[in-house]
Amino acid sequence: MTSRNIDRKKGHITVCICTFRRLALLERTLLSLRGQVGLGSMTYSIVVSDNDSGQSGQAVVEKFSSSCSLPVVYVCEPVQNIALARNRALAASEGEFIAFIDDDEFPQDDWLSKMVGVCNSYGAAGVLGPVRPHFETPPPKWIIAGGFCERPEHPTGRVMDWEESRTGNLLFRSSILDGEDPVFLPEFGTGGEDKDFFQRMGKRGHVFRWCSEGAVYETVPPDRWKRGYMLRRAMLRGKNILKHPGGRLKLIGQSLIAAPIYALIMPVTLIVGQHVFMKYCIRFCDHSGRLLAAVGLNTVNER
Repeated sequence: MTSRNIDRKKGHITVCICTFRRLALLERTLLSLRGQVGLGSMTYSIVVSDNDSGQSGQAVVEKFSSSCSLPVVYVCEPVQNIALARNRALAASEGEFIAFIDDDEFPQDDWLSKMVGVCNSYGAAGVLGPVRPHFETPPPKWIIAGGFCERPEHPTGRVMDWEESRTGNLLFRSSILDGEDPVFLPEFGTGGEDKDFFQRMGKRGHVFRWCSEGAVYETVPPDRWKRGYMLRRAMLRGKNILKHPGGRLKLIGQSLIAAPIYALIMPVTLIVGQHVFMKYCIRFCDHSGRLLAAVGLNTVNER
């Protein structure tokens, strides 16, 4: 799937959403995009890329589209692969800017205007914004104490390194995709395709900056508070980082040292509190995921 046929309609933004059967959350995301303000003469549209061969998201998109004048395009990528789903969304996009938001996120009303404003004021290739947790029911105290659902934030204008960049809240100029075919590499499969994208963009001289004003909110359901989910996610993250071409031996070396240290420390941290114990468990699983992947053992395929 290529980006070469993107129509760079000036002053237009396509918001891309890749969805994975989270239908109630997708509906919320769509509704939150209906009334973006502060864009002046700029226009925007939405592309929903459904990564379900059963096209479970189609009815949600059609219901939203029938009640809204906003242009909405629905596409389906039947092969379960996040990179392919993103590429499918790009192939249906148009405009000077492309934005990505996850199907479990919803933005503030001036999200797009803030993101475009910072992108233009710094002459950046693109900008990333905060993803803040939204709890519909109160989580356990140890979740809050450990900040497990919090993500790092930075001052507006800060240059972002590829290793700390992601597509959850992203806006970029469609022109940077020239010559990238495919844009997201399908061999990453279960994750890591976004960091690979930013690494390649950085090598081409494209600079991404931070926009603290362009916040979105991630719905955090109770199943993500479970320890098993957090540990599987860490294992998967450790496995996926080794798919990047650079620094593999260095990463393996770091994990050979770190994993035994964390294994020794973990029992002691139980004295301090559940949140500290879980932090060290996550770090241990992150490094263990790397080491198991390095010897060809695939212990986890999804979160």
